[in-house]
Amino acid sequence: MTIGDFPEPITEEQAGVGIRDAFARLYTPHRMAYIKGEGKPHGDDCPFCTIPGLDDAEGLVVARGQACFAVLNLYPYNSGHLMVVPYRHVSGYDELTSGEAAELATMTQHAIRALRHASGAQGFNVGMNLGSIAGAGIAAHLHQHVVPRWGGDTNFMPVVGQTRVLPQLLPDTRDLLARSWSQV
Repeated sequence: MTIGDFPEPITEEQAGVGIRDAFARLYTPHRMAYIKGEGKPHGDDCPFCTIPGLDDAEGLVVARGQACFAVLNLYPYNSGHLMVVPYRHVSGYDELTSGEAAELATMTQHAIRALRHASGAQGFNVGMNLGSIAGAGIAAHLHQHVVPRWGGDTNFMPVVGQTRVLPQLLPDTRDLLARSWSQV
């Protein structure tokens, strides 16, 4: 799924919903495919194996190393949410070679520096969900999340409104981070 595949959210009036009350609603029906798991990779259909074959802009690749690459998350928690992914298709952290693990750690450090430089991030959530039971959306291919955080970024929109507000389109974020990556 690419950026162009997402339609604009629609209003209550456009959705033709019933009784008016004091609540505003933002409908994003295109998200239902993600919730239902439609389009999730099956078998050899792994997006993390496909992305390295794409050009950086199309694949949203921020940086490439020898064993790993950094890529923006299509479903970001915050603007700049990226992942560091080994090229080799492995599901477990314990399956990485020592060289792959070292580069994953080094690229994670670099990602933090690039995000801080590009966006003034004040903190970070860094981690992996190993296995679908642990919350991994794509459990078959290990990936480490790097999520930039700012004071006040957990406000009523995500907490109460269950809505994430992203101030920049993913291609623009990719360009900004790719430039910052080379500067730090």
